[in-house]
Amino acid sequence: MTAKATIENIINLEEQYQVATYKKFPFVIESGRDVWVYTSEGERYLDLYGGHAVVSTGHSHPRVVRALAQQAGRLIFYSNLVYNDTRARAAKLLVEVAPPLLTKTFFCNSGTEANENAIKIARKLTAREKVISFEGSFHGRTPGSLAATGLGKYRDGILPMLGGHVYAPFGDIEAVDKMIDEETAAVILEPIQSMGGVRMAAPEFYQSLRELCDRAGAMLIYDEVQTGMGRTGEFFFAGRFGATPDLVTLAKGIASGVPMGAVLMTETISGEIKTGDLGTTFGGGPLACAALCATVDVIRDEGLLENVRLNSEYLFGALAELEAVEEVRGLGYLVGIKFKGESAKPYQQGLLERRIITGLADDPSVLRLLPPLTLRRAEIDMFLGELSSVTT
Repeated sequence: MTAKATIENIINLEEQYQVATYKKFPFVIESGRDVWVYTSEGERYLDLYGGHAVVSTGHSHPRVVRALAQQAGRLIFYSNLVYNDTRARAAKLLVEVAPPLLTKTFFCNSGTEANENAIKIARKLTAREKVISFEGSFHGRTPGSLAATGLGKYRDGILPMLGGHVYAPFGDIEAVDKMIDEETAAVILEPIQSMGGVRMAAPEFYQSLRELCDRAGAMLIYDEVQTGMGRTGEFFFAGRFGATPDLVTLAKGIASGVPMGAVLMTETISGEIKTGDLGTTFGGGPLACAALCATVDVIRDEGLLENVRLNSEYLFGALAELEAVEEVRGLGYLVGIKFKGESAKPYQQGLLERRIITGLADDPSVLRLLPPLTLRRAEIDMFLGELSSVTT
């Protein structure tokens, strides 16, 4: 069987046996190393999408691979019914890199599960129903997090939608002030709206949200599924501008591609949660925890936060000089390139033809970059050169 026939067979098998949920790129990725992925035909692609902000330490980082292999050789799984050394270290490491007020963690399996649990905690402990989220937000596809999602197209046709959710314009503190009251359990937001077009608010917005929640007795939840674990040049967005939320939800890059989610919370909140209020079978499994430990170690030991800060500043400056670019949005390695035309799709396609993988957003004029935190100047220059050839 030829290589082409093998590739066609793999594609046909997925099409035949897997539910069609995504429009896929027309190639088969077989392996990856750092910021590169390799296809069945031996072609190399620069991955500036990172499996959707997941591959934080790069593809198959040797320390992550080694940690997984060593853990699998000792213990693949046991539930939270017992104590476990790897889980204990993972919880300690995660709290160590979090803002000081966030001192406890609950491990789960995904971003939507983390958001479901954060909303559940807020409603249970406040005995209130209302949850304020924001237009343009994306919090997940399961019923609770979907109800909080401000991008209406994801909620269309899903009936009945869970009640108690209201949506404010992102960045509009006056609108939130009018909505928040004694019935509000929580305000949940992505500090930077990724799917919504990589939109970030003014510093005063985050500060005022903290003040409004304190005044109303509501919990402030940061959905850091994408901004967390170093993507913005710090481990978390939480704590920026002097505003620390009550709960932070995490997933995507916290275990370098091994499925994992978490909810970080304050001591006050964790002290009110009773045995049986939360639960998960696979959350906090030894394999995922080993990957989280290795991920934190790599980010710290290899200076990846500094790498993101330094090279993203260079990237943002260079992009702003391009004639076709109207605006560069985001922070660190969560980048939104808004083009002057109505669609970023031609730029994505042009880059793909040049073997560079990028992403789109709900705003059709925005191209998103969510690369591994290991992306260096040489690869950035390569991308900029290819993008310039697409735009000219």
